[in-house]
Amino acid sequence: MPTVLGQNQYGKAETRVVRVTREGPVHHIRDLNVSIALSGAMSDVHTKGSNAGVLPTDTTKNTVFAFAKEHGIASAEDFAMRLARHFVSGQETIHTARIRVEEYGWDRIRTDGDAAHSFVRRGRETRTAQVTYHGRSGEQGVQSRQGGQGEQWQVLSGLKGLVVMNTTDSEFHGYVKDRYTTLPETRDRILATEVNACWRHARQQEGGEGEQAGKPDWDASYERARGHLLAAFAGTYSLSLQQTLYAMGSRVVEQEPGIDEIRLSLPNKHHFLADLRPFGLDNDNEVYFAADRPYGLIEATVLRDGATAAVPVDLTNLP
Repeated sequence: MPTVLGQNQYGKAETRVVRVTREGPVHHIRDLNVSIALSGAMSDVHTKGSNAGVLPTDTTKNTVFAFAKEHGIASAEDFAMRLARHFVSGQETIHTARIRVEEYGWDRIRTDGDAAHSFVRRGRETRTAQVTYHGRSGEQGVQSRQGGQGEQWQVLSGLKGLVVMNTTDSEFHGYVKDRYTTLPETRDRILATEVNACWRHARQQEGGEGEQAGKPDWDASYERARGHLLAAFAGTYSLSLQQTLYAMGSRVVEQEPGIDEIRLSLPNKHHFLADLRPFGLDNDNEVYFAADRPYGLIEATVLRDGATAAVPVDLTNLP
């Protein structure tokens, strides 16, 4: 039976780049893990073994390091947009570039002296970003890449591994029960989860010329969205983790006009009351057994009214 080539892409995964900016004795760090995927007119390399249209993945790795030097790293989103535009505009066979970035935070170690070059790895979530840039194919694509017409940007920001807990103000009861149900209802429980979220920025926030025009403050936008997630988690009296998820997503969309959609993946980090009765001890919601698996997994997308979902449903679970 004949075969036909389907969707394909190639690139360099997990290029680790650390950019140190020196302002006299004061240094600043941006620590990224960058993965690049390129697609376009690539059928010949698969079906004929022709590399004439292939930019080596080693070149994409080198570009990451060179851009870190030439342009610096203002933010994960800004850096990804620069890379995406470069690959699509620079090569005729590349029509789409998808850049995924994880950022690892570092906090400054305060010292008694004047030195400001010591850091400790931040013990909080990992920041994420994904930029996808589409250019037109063929001769019109050359013109559009030069003139800025026909471009399509998608900018996704997010986080993973944000562990949160409420020690009360959470219930779970009134659910369906069948012959296999053993879970007791509860009116007071620990609610803990590891927030994995990905939100899509509205078109007007991306800027008509990518990283150059109308550039938002990506760092400030990230901190605001993170703050809304935490505030909604802490401020919601929860009757289910699903209800809490919706409250968290709704707060981000309602409070941030530049965000049209957010996808959340919340594993329920179960805490079960330890049975202390064999030891003659009461347990008034004080001592718990933290179970790591299996765990409930609650996932949903929250959209601005009228918006169309575009965040892939599995993006929040990527390793």
